[in-house]
Amino acid sequence: MVLVDAGPLVALVNRNDLHHSACAVALTQIREPLATVWPVVAEAMYLLRPSLQAQSALWEMLTIGALSLMSLDIDDCPRMRELMSKYRDLPMDLADAALVRAAERERVRRIFTIDRRDFQAYRPQRIGRFEILP
Repeated sequence: MVLVDAGPLVALVNRNDLHHSACAVALTQIREPLATVWPVVAEAMYLLRPSLQAQSALWEMLTIGALSLMSLDIDDCPRMRELMSKYRDLPMDLADAALVRAAERERVRRIFTIDRRDFQAYRPQRIGRFEILP
């Protein structure tokens, strides 16, 4: 499985995004299933708010199963809060905290993100460093 951050989701459905080409090429090279968490979807939808067509394309990715949603529940909240406190100097947002928590829980090392700076700094428990795509 590969976790997906908001940046590539926005880039993939918005051809005018600076990272569209790199993310589209990277997507063709990923063979594992793609997964994300609700805070990432919320962030991407917010960033795509000027384009109903782009938001619809993201909904379609979810609907057809090209992107699955990993669950988060109340048991994940203390760790996400701890992560946001630990990385407050970056700062870490809720979407990143949720991705890191999901990665720790499911032991997923690969992440599809354009936010290299932050994801190179994060150190998820039990998995070490992320392998960042593209």
